[in-house]
Amino acid sequence: MHLDVRRDVKSTKQGELPLTLSATYAPPPTRCSRATGAFLTLLASVCLAFLVWRGALFSGVFDPIRAPSANNPSSPSLGPEYDDPASEFKDDVFPLRQHDPWDISTDFPYPRTLKYDVEEGTWLRLDVHPVSGDIVFDMAGDLYCLPASSYTYENVALGITAQAIPILTGVPHDSDPRFSPEGDRLAFRSDAGLGVDNIWVMPWSAGGCTEMDVYSPSVASPDVIALKEYEDNLLAQGVKETEDRRLRRLSREGRLSARQVTNETYNWVSDPRWHPSAAKIIATKWYFSSRSLGAGEGWEYPVPSLDDKEHPVEVNAGKRLISRDLPFGWSKSNYVEQQIGHEQFSWAADDVVVYAGNVRDSQGTFEYAKDVHSGIYSIFSKNLTSGFREVLVDAFPGGASRPTLSRDGRTLAFVRRVRDKEALVLKDLETGTLHYIWFGLTYDLSTIYAPMGTYPSFAFSPSDDAILIWAAGQIYHVPLSKNTVGERVAGAEPRPVRFHAQIEIKVADTLRAKTDVRDLEEENQRLHAFTHLSLDNSGKKALFQASGVTYLQVIGSSVPAERVPVAHPKAAYYSPSFVGGDGALVIHARWSDTFFSRFEIADLNSGTVYELTNLPMGRYFSPVVSGGDTARRTIAFIKLGGGVLTGDVVATAHTGIWVGEITLPTEGSSSSVIEVEGARKISTTIDPSDDKLKISFISSSKLLVQESDRVFTVDLSEDADEWGRYVEEELAEGYSTDELAFSHASQGAAFVNFLHVYYAPNVNTSTALWSKPGKAPTGLTRLSLDGGHDVVFSGDGTVIGWLLGPYLHTVPVSLLSACSNAIQKDTTTFGIGCVRNLLNVTEIAVYYESEVARLRREAKVHATTANGDVVTFVNATILSMENGELSADLITGGSVVLRGGYIDAVGKDGEVSIPEGSVVIQADGGYIVPGFIDAHAHWSGESEALPASSWEMETFLAYGVTTVHNPSLQNYLGFVGRGRVESGLMIGPRVFHTGQIIYGASSYTYHHDIANAEEAKEALTRIKVEGGPASWSYKNYNLPARASRQRLLLQARQMNMACVPEGGMNFDWDLTYIVDGMTTVEHNIPVSVLYDDLLSLFALSGTGTTPTHIVNYGGAFGEQYLWATEDLPGDPKLRRFTRHDILEGLSESTARPLNSLAFLNVSTSVAKMVHRGIHAHIGAHGEPPLGLMYHHEMALAKVGGLSNYEVLRAATIHAAVTFGLDKSIGSVSAGKLADLVVYPGGVDLLEDIRKTRDLKYVIRGGRIWEADDMTEVWPVKGRKQTLPPINVD
Repeated sequence: MHLDVRRDVKSTKQGELPLTLSATYAPPPTRCSRATGAFLTLLASVCLAFLVWRGALFSGVFDPIRAPSANNPSSPSLGPEYDDPASEFKDDVFPLRQHDPWDISTDFPYPRTLKYDVEEGTWLRLDVHPVSGDIVFDMAGDLYCLPASSYTYENVALGITAQAIPILTGVPHDSDPRFSPEGDRLAFRSDAGLGVDNIWVMPWSAGGCTEMDVYSPSVASPDVIALKEYEDNLLAQGVKETEDRRLRRLSREGRLSARQVTNETYNWVSDPRWHPSAAKIIATKWYFSSRSLGAGEGWEYPVPSLDDKEHPVEVNAGKRLISRDLPFGWSKSNYVEQQIGHEQFSWAADDVVVYAGNVRDSQGTFEYAKDVHSGIYSIFSKNLTSGFREVLVDAFPGGASRPTLSRDGRTLAFVRRVRDKEALVLKDLETGTLHYIWFGLTYDLSTIYAPMGTYPSFAFSPSDDAILIWAAGQIYHVPLSKNTVGERVAGAEPRPVRFHAQIEIKVADTLRAKTDVRDLEEENQRLHAFTHLSLDNSGKKALFQASGVTYLQVIGSSVPAERVPVAHPKAAYYSPSFVGGDGALVIHARWSDTFFSRFEIADLNSGTVYELTNLPMGRYFSPVVSGGDTARRTIAFIKLGGGVLTGDVVATAHTGIWVGEITLPTEGSSSSVIEVEGARKISTTIDPSDDKLKISFISSSKLLVQESDRVFTVDLSEDADEWGRYVEEELAEGYSTDELAFSHASQGAAFVNFLHVYYAPNVNTSTALWSKPGKAPTGLTRLSLDGGHDVVFSGDGTVIGWLLGPYLHTVPVSLLSACSNAIQKDTTTFGIGCVRNLLNVTEIAVYYESEVARLRREAKVHATTANGDVVTFVNATILSMENGELSADLITGGSVVLRGGYIDAVGKDGEVSIPEGSVVIQADGGYIVPGFIDAHAHWSGESEALPASSWEMETFLAYGVTTVHNPSLQNYLGFVGRGRVESGLMIGPRVFHTGQIIYGASSYTYHHDIANAEEAKEALTRIKVEGGPASWSYKNYNLPARASRQRLLLQARQMNMACVPEGGMNFDWDLTYIVDGMTTVEHNIPVSVLYDDLLSLFALSGTGTTPTHIVNYGGAFGEQYLWATEDLPGDPKLRRFTRHDILEGLSESTARPLNSLAFLNVSTSVAKMVHRGIHAHIGAHGEPPLGLMYHHEMALAKVGGLSNYEVLRAATIHAAVTFGLDKSIGSVSAGKLADLVVYPGGVDLLEDIRKTRDLKYVIRGGRIWEADDMTEVWPVKGRKQTLPPINVD
């Protein structure tokens, strides 16, 4: 059976989706007769072989895309002189620390057991016993066996269903089974123990499936089986497992005699293949770069004796056989960043390895949505003795992967895409002839990073007369025959080996958070996140930015922070510092979306404010004023270029450090203006794009410049050289720092590394500043308990300060010597157990007026009656989303009463009383639906240092998105931005986010080990503390150890936090996310078509799905369909709200064939799960164009079989329920916040899902805007936000 995603290609209007069509599954072509079928197959094979041969012969003439340098950069022979690219790669950085002991089966509770029957499975990787012919395959994380009798000619012809026998079960996720050459052992992949994928081996009984059955007395005695339920309950209740119970559990699972072959704790291993000697295996070892996409290498591992339980395998043992290749121009030092490797290794002889590799991403960087038809993978052979390597099968056309050798070694089988089909292909290695023997396979996954394999592993039968392979939910028996020259060709018709399996899976309770957003809307609300910290000269006072407001905090005082006096109270302020290190005068920047940056100096004693003049228009940051005994001072600041929010069209020139002179006001001065004289840019080596850049004066004429990984001084006392450059002196360099500050007093450096704050004494430019145990500088001291940011020194360099949420931490450098012994002894956490007692922690209390309180106040100002804060919509068609049934949720001729930001009443016209004095709006029969929730949103503006109004936030609202959840945002800056929305400095939706991802890859900025429970607590605290009650989620992003993920889940339950993990294209990890009870899986499961085993698992688990069809895995992205079918740069509404340069970037796109668009199948799988009860959500991934793409995502969700009503529920109440926000938002219900979308009359949302974009009003917390241009309708009619000049035209 093959997957057919062809669509009716009838003419459609521009932008119209063929919504009436859906993904279909066609059976394999039937044959009129065996003779006719054999002839047609042979004819097709000969023709295709000729075409491939002709392509190879004339590739330079007919097909320049197949130039060897592009397709096969590694095709030249590799002789003995070959210089291994990995020879200098030490692989000694990650993990930073080894894990504390953990067992995923016993240290994490699984109180539920799912039991269900299936007759089909998803992505079943299999092997065939070399003697008996029994089939072993993995399904939903367990291993099953089918006896050889299940695929006899009679049984497959009659469609007899065989019982699949479980041979390996339990909490560990098991896959990739592979028999030894003699069939006496079975190798497999498992995350048993720590939860990192390793290779294991277990004995195989001569009795085959029956004796390997986990319910067989030969595996577990009846007494042991009888205790299963009781002992499972003990584990679920947290009762520590005894050794006897452990042995009984392992017996019941079938793994009592299993032995570990590899012992990886960070990298992971898959796809074992036995050496002919059966003494060793080769497997794919996966390496992260700074991206969490594994790059494969071929590693050899000795197979230990099954009887040897006394000598555990050493961590990272093994031998590299096949390295990654380096792109042209790369040095060996770049090896770690090579994202493309090799995979699917198997032995062709004692010293010959066959494998596959991605040759399309030839520049070392993985790219999404590649063209499968042009070919992505090639198949190689390498002789390990001679070093000779050759291309066995070229990538063009359609790719070639999952190489599988026949048992006699003559025939190479592989899979390949052929237009809208997936073919099983045979290459005769003696003659070189290709035979396309079956076009019934499921599409391969060569378009993505696929640690689960680009296609499920398959095998030849013991006598090489058939291939057993998975396709379209079934295992197929593909008969083979031989032609007159001995080449294997297609035999009889392939038929499914039908099976029935009883799946039993232990699952955790789904992690849920509960947040009543109404509690965040009443009266004054507290800010928790702050930035732009600055200390005075002695470290006794601090300045900081609080979502666009500058505050002063006395360190160590319980007195609330005070707002610094300003000239324009409604403007946004940022980047403060003390003038000349003095605690009386403050300089900071004021932002205007029209005029950009201005500086003000405030006298904290008198409250007088002075505006600085005579500066050109620009984006200014980090203003500092030198110290001195006179009023004449030097001012320095940084001029930034364009940005996401402020555009790139106005005042972008001459970025860098500027200096000028000012005269500070003296006593009795009457002027409120200070003129900047001689403002000019000075030439330095500064990087203005560094988002952690800050400057300060350490003398009247010397600037200290601190970048994220470099500190230097600029001496202004001497004239510039002939090139205009001043003398610079390098002071420190960070090896992997995210922030870096330097003390001119102690010659020490404070820095942020791996999310914690550290101090290193006696620093110079040769000091490697980082915190890797065993490689850190001498005397390194950890300062932070849970992390920190905005690390600074006091003006005199004696006190270190940093922020974490509403907590300002300071410590004098001189006190650290008290912990010198502890620091010296603690080589892992660098003395924090002692240092924590030295910290001075000042809690910051800053509040703002909530949006609802502000709305009520403004409504009263403009009201003429007692019900001035009431608005009533009448004659509306209401989709309430309260009940889950369309008939109950649909109200025609209805009214919705809004009072003070809340929904007051909902019902039929005439049944709902309209309060006297209410503003009444005629809906003209238009729909009113809950405000849309973008469950997977991204944006970029939060990273800007300038508090500009955000066109991104406004655009979300303009398209009806009233709540956004961003599953990857900078911890504190994301909440600083949220505070600007909530406090009224700019308009936008409700903003929630996960904070910074908890990342598994080898990135110095994002990496987390989560090697113990304390690290889990620290990671979640870093997020939670910055958002307070508005922080309720985190994102596990491809953490390789399941132990790490489980530690986070346990901690999250104590902190009311949900987990929204990155799907990340790792099929097997995704399944563990579901089993372990994560709240959602973000993005689609990479296998786009799911079958009963996983449809049931996903739907029954309680985990939600946010499939993001527009950027889904497995093919061309859904967004490309929109780009190719609509005039986005010409869309009037988009041009009002979006940067035109972004739209212009979407002007041209390449049409992709519909069979390349994976969303057609993903949408079908999602619809099936929704109909089984899963909650699906709409997430637009921040893809351009913002706003409109959300509605495109809704249209794609509809394609697979959801009704319009179901799509709208996914966009509203389903996301609210999954995120635990449903008490406050998600439905048109009395008592909930008034987040609504109103459509004009004549727009029927239940008839045409594409009409969701045609909205009239958007309402957020009761405030009403015209959706077309975001002019406020109520309570302040006609008000409109001013945005920076982001567009030229």
